[in-house]
Amino acid sequence: MAANMARSFLQVAATEEVASPLRVVQIEGLAILKIIKHCKEFSPALVTGQLLGLDVGSVLEVTNCFPFPIREEDEEIEAEGANYQLEMMRCLREVNVDNNTVGWYQSTLFGSYQTVELIETFMNYQENIKRCVCIIYDPSRSNQGVLALKALKLSDAFMELHRKKNFTGETLREKNLSWVDIFEEIPIKVSNSALISAFMTELEADTPVTQFQFYYRSLSRQQSQQQAWLQKRRAENAARKASGEDPLPEEDAANPIFKPLPEPSRLESFLITNQISNYCNQINGVAGQSFNRLYLMKALHEE
Repeated sequence: MAANMARSFLQVAATEEVASPLRVVQIEGLAILKIIKHCKEFSPALVTGQLLGLDVGSVLEVTNCFPFPIREEDEEIEAEGANYQLEMMRCLREVNVDNNTVGWYQSTLFGSYQTVELIETFMNYQENIKRCVCIIYDPSRSNQGVLALKALKLSDAFMELHRKKNFTGETLREKNLSWVDIFEEIPIKVSNSALISAFMTELEADTPVTQFQFYYRSLSRQQSQQQAWLQKRRAENAARKASGEDPLPEEDAANPIFKPLPEPSRLESFLITNQISNYCNQINGVAGQSFNRLYLMKALHEE
């Protein structure tokens, strides 16, 4: 029996060692705001920071982060940066905040993040952390209305080849490895705590769209109550008429269900619609000029 128990324990240990592949990076909304704030404040300078969270099955949860000091070449300054990271981790542990390192984040300009330094940083992290990611944020693209946020990891095939330091053409052909197989992009899922979700719901209650939705829901509910009250009054009048009594009026001004509901003002929605129309006209004007130049260049090229 002891041998069976030992065998079952070894089987369980073996199954635990085989980690499920990373499918999703789940980031807290507050952590994303910290990353964006840090990267935008120092743009166009490139900055980095630490990602903290939990590794749960196929999901890597990023619950918090903190920025790194701007790195310089001086060894004393680099040592101070390392001490700063350790001190931050200790402080977070004391206040019962997730302090497990799950990767790092860094800013970039115009997508120029695929460098040897990034690969070396990945390999250094892999020595202590089996699964880690790098969150790349591009402030220049975000200024154009795009949330340029992506989670990257090195592919297993590339890491195996990098450890051997053999990047000859023959080796790359044997491993069937191309330039698109260096990094793997992991889908990002944004999550918020129940307290933040409740706060966001409270903020949404003041928007014009929410006010009109609440008004029409209340109006529909009032109309249903009026119909139910009228059916009940008509049935009562039919009974009174059968007994020879005078019927009661079908509308009662004193009844609160017949009191008209105040409709919210449409001024703000009109102004928003006007502003959207103005933006569309500006886009149309810029796009029209660009198309005119394209057609002109095409005609000159054909001649």
